[in-house]
Amino acid sequence: MAIITLTSDFGLKDHFTGATKGAIYSELPDVNIVDISHNVSPFSIPEAAYIIQNAYSSFPEGTIHIIGIDSEINPENKHIAVKLDGHYFICANNGIMSMICSEIVPEKIVEINIHDKIQTSFPVLDVFVKVACHIARGGTLDVVGKTINSIKPIKNIEPFVNDDKTQIVGSIIYIDNYGNVVTNIKRSFFESVQKGRDFEISARNYKFKKIHLKYSDIVNFDIPAEKRQDEGRKLVVFNSGGFLEISVFKSNPSTVGSASTLLGLGIMDAVSVNFSASSIIAKSQIALDGRI
Repeated sequence: MAIITLTSDFGLKDHFTGATKGAIYSELPDVNIVDISHNVSPFSIPEAAYIIQNAYSSFPEGTIHIIGIDSEINPENKHIAVKLDGHYFICANNGIMSMICSEIVPEKIVEINIHDKIQTSFPVLDVFVKVACHIARGGTLDVVGKTINSIKPIKNIEPFVNDDKTQIVGSIIYIDNYGNVVTNIKRSFFESVQKGRDFEISARNYKFKKIHLKYSDIVNFDIPAEKRQDEGRKLVVFNSGGFLEISVFKSNPSTVGSASTLLGLGIMDAVSVNFSASSIIAKSQIALDGRI
């Protein structure tokens, strides 16, 4: 039985999500439809890319993912269907897939060309649904589009590293329901530049010199619970997706506050990591002196 997921910026007020599901069920009554999120900020391609990258791999291979973000077709915003990592993705060629494609090479990409048969102002409903149902029936991508070799990248999705490898400058690409801010700096990338050096993470006027393994690591459990004052403390973690995240312990934007509200951080704000140029040299010298 086919699985089709939906990710969009439709929200929950309007008819768009319900109409899309109805159109799928009209073609495939036995399909499973899963909502990943419909609360992506309007037209936020980095948010959608982050959500899709972290959600899709939990589904079985063969799952079809419809992504309804900035999907109106125009000469600069074509539609694509991508087979990647055993999954199918149907979306606009506006950079949404570039985060995943930067780590995994697609098996096939086609530019959807069935629009001459469909007149629509709602392409998710009228085009993406048709393509998804075609794939779910066992159809090939060649029937719905022509093969292309590349996709449009997202601007600023990759962090910057200076020439002497002493600084990474990243940006915030996502703010979660708790107000935690997620950067585009992945753990693997961070460690490849760090190479064991000390570091300082800067976000506006706030500095961090430690990355915790999990949120509760900031708590000293040797202190009686009634004497702790940990709620609202700021920390940095690599989150479950492997992205550098600035957080507030047990944050709540409406009570104790959140990383976004307390630090005044928003989407695309800069976060920098400065590495010590001397720490590796110092550690090497200690080793040579036979003191470690």
